[in-house]
Amino acid sequence: MAKKRDPGDQHYRLFDESAVVQVDLPGGDATLHKGFLTRVEAINYLSRLESGGEAVAWSQETIRMFGKEHPLPRLTAWYGDPGREYTYSGIKMEPLAWTGVLIELRDRISERVGAPMNSLLCNLYRDGSDCVSWHADDEPELGPEPVIASLSLGGVRSFKMRRKDDPTVQRSVDLGHGDLLTMRGLTQQLWQHEVPRTAKKELQAPRINLTFRFVE
Repeated sequence: MAKKRDPGDQHYRLFDESAVVQVDLPGGDATLHKGFLTRVEAINYLSRLESGGEAVAWSQETIRMFGKEHPLPRLTAWYGDPGREYTYSGIKMEPLAWTGVLIELRDRISERVGAPMNSLLCNLYRDGSDCVSWHADDEPELGPEPVIASLSLGGVRSFKMRRKDDPTVQRSVDLGHGDLLTMRGLTQQLWQHEVPRTAKKELQAPRINLTFRFVE
């Protein structure tokens, strides 16, 4: 579970800033909705996700590599409509029932992006040593051109992207408290993304990432 944090911590947004910025992503389509949630809203939602009856039911999954089991370097949880199973990296996840706070966020984000969302992958990065390696959200159940809406709460982390056909072509976006990043079109076919480990002191604060999507 993420440690409690001071809303005035310098590593979180102190003032409301909102902007919609198109990421320069040749062949793809990614948009940063900076300050999608106001500072007060982001603090409130984060508190509800961390404690009480609406807290996320975190678990640490394992992945098999080279014949050995390894724990994922982050905590995860899968929520969704009944029957919306999801498999990635050999991990099959059965959906947990939506909570009130997740329904609120799902509906707000669906309205913003103009697309229905029936499933959600939650990630908890406890500190800078937690990460997710290069991958694309291109599983068959997401369809050929999925809409992925990724909400960040808590500490700032760098979100890296690179072209599949030329990994030297890269982009980096810093995602902060209350920011929403959307990816659609051919993004998952042409690009990969990661949240790398970091030793930077200013990027060690816990971060919750909620990635809404539609499972067919």
